[in-house]
Amino acid sequence: MTVAAAPHIPVLIEPLIAAVSPVSGVWLDGTFGNGGYTRALLAAGADKVIGVDRDPLAFEMAAGWIGDYGDRIETIAGVFSRLDEYGADLDGVVLDLGVSSMQLDIAERGFSFMRDGPLDMRMSQEGTSAADLCNDMDEGELADIIYLYGEERASRRIAKAIVAARPVTTTGQLAKIVEGCLPRAKPGQSHPATRTFQALRIAVNNEYGELAEGLMAAERALKPGGQLAVVTFHSVEDRMVKRFLQARSGNTANANRYAPEVAQITPAFRIEKRKAIGPDATELAENPRARSAKLRVAIRTDAPAQDIDPATLGMPMKKTKGGR
Repeated sequence: MTVAAAPHIPVLIEPLIAAVSPVSGVWLDGTFGNGGYTRALLAAGADKVIGVDRDPLAFEMAAGWIGDYGDRIETIAGVFSRLDEYGADLDGVVLDLGVSSMQLDIAERGFSFMRDGPLDMRMSQEGTSAADLCNDMDEGELADIIYLYGEERASRRIAKAIVAARPVTTTGQLAKIVEGCLPRAKPGQSHPATRTFQALRIAVNNEYGELAEGLMAAERALKPGGQLAVVTFHSVEDRMVKRFLQARSGNTANANRYAPEVAQITPAFRIEKRKAIGPDATELAENPRARSAKLRVAIRTDAPAQDIDPATLGMPMKKTKGGR
């Protein structure tokens, strides 16, 4: 496997560090990836960072530099939905959601329609792949996934074309199938396969389930005064984070009126900036990947941790029928 030589630029890293400063104590980076957030937290004053990632490649790639930090970095192969098992009384938790640049840049990992390779998409490199979903799923179930997780209105058409083309084994093959179902993209528009690839990746890696569980795990792991910082890249993720923080801060005034009613609680988080933080013009010019990124930060109180029903977060559930 080969990775592009260009250095990885962590999205929203400067506003994140500014928002959580002063940084001290023990932090947990639940999406270690290329180690960008971990190194930035250490440079800003953290005594130690626990780096968690389910992708074994993350720690292989860090082997050349991680030793420079001695025991200030502890690495754990795992999922951030279980982060409270990896650390307690934490001063901070950082989550950078979605797929990482290192995964997109390796054709063999099968995450990108821009690079032809096996249709894989497994962050952990274990379990069910995107090819398995495309080749084994019922057409209706496949349409539901593409509609719910990719918000793709042409999900039924795309699912029907995928089933007709089985076996579907490469990213290039899938991209062409989707392109044949949709109008050609105009200049400035995203690739026609963007939503379908996103949907399959989310399904393969249970990303929404991981996020719901990870937010609750962070609440359990943070000490009073500890900070939770989450970077999202699309509307569903941001909605889930926003609603979680609204519910757990006792501010449900703007919550979805159709969601199940949430009982009033003693706030477990305090939100100082209710509006999400986005990239500035300089970051957008240097890193186009940041264009859809949003950062939300909250501070843990001393209230007892509680679980929350994922349905209240606007988490897509497999019950809506696929689109046209």
